[in-house]
Amino acid sequence: MLLRVTWFILALTVLGPAKAQDDRAIRVGLLRFGTVAWEIDTVRHHGFDRRHGIAVTPVEFASNEAAKVALQTGAVDMIVTDWPWVARQRGEGTAFSFVPYSKAVGTLMLPQNSAIQTLADLKGRRIGVAGGPLDKSWLLLRTYAQRELGADLAEVAEPVFGAPPLLNEELARGRIDAVLTYWHYAARLEASGASVFLTVADMILRLGLDGDVPMLGYAFRDEWAEREGAVLEGFVAASRQAKALLAASKEEWIRLAPQIGSDDPAVLRALQAGFRAGIPDRWSEDERQAASDLYAILVRIGGDKLVGRAKILDAKTFWPSVSY
Repeated sequence: MLLRVTWFILALTVLGPAKAQDDRAIRVGLLRFGTVAWEIDTVRHHGFDRRHGIAVTPVEFASNEAAKVALQTGAVDMIVTDWPWVARQRGEGTAFSFVPYSKAVGTLMLPQNSAIQTLADLKGRRIGVAGGPLDKSWLLLRTYAQRELGADLAEVAEPVFGAPPLLNEELARGRIDAVLTYWHYAARLEASGASVFLTVADMILRLGLDGDVPMLGYAFRDEWAEREGAVLEGFVAASRQAKALLAASKEEWIRLAPQIGSDDPAVLRALQAGFRAGIPDRWSEDERQAASDLYAILVRIGGDKLVGRAKILDAKTFWPSVSY
């Protein structure tokens, strides 16, 4: 009996009270060099997950499509994607839901000393587009240009689709005239002297909608969330703690520099500013309604190739118990 008591006390001493019972695990699919990896690294490095009784395990993938397949097959519990993809899955019979991660999506950037001053100046230009023809930022830019110019940029300009690092290089070499890219690649361009011409938030506002709609979020199966509600709540709380630290601490970005791939202070400042601007601060019925209105625009221009059978945004796309 004495031996058993001694062993129990020793176990508590070594493991600590939080480890007397195993943390609940959550597998998060991510790209190694993506912004989600920075947040998840911050969560794990500072033990924000353990403070909430969970253990976050990152699972790396080579592409967003591979991460989506992993979520669909149950290889991971959660990934970051956009809510139109979640809505499409629901339309096809798979019950995924979404909680906001970031409202920072894309930016249309110009090189130094660009002659482009107005939207009309994009006519006849080569525009780099990160992703493919169904990239949401590109669809929104086309919609905005159609409204302002009465012309489709896909027809009056030359879109050049490609990976963000390649397009950044093409812009630097003068082979494209502008680039519509993800915010963190835009931040790197801005640090090197390029200028912001138009953000996706600008496009959404000028289309008469709320520009603060978070497009990106953590997606997961409803069945998993219903079963693991405490794990989901703990993860959301840990994510918010990581965001707050990344928004406030310059030292945290210096720590992440090897993972980011740059220790240039200008780049790190730009990335921190972009990350901070993208932190969701509201997620109420107003933002959900704005998302529904935005989805209608995407349905109109993207069609079946983008949304499949989900012609109307299912309200259950957004997990109901998360607010800001």
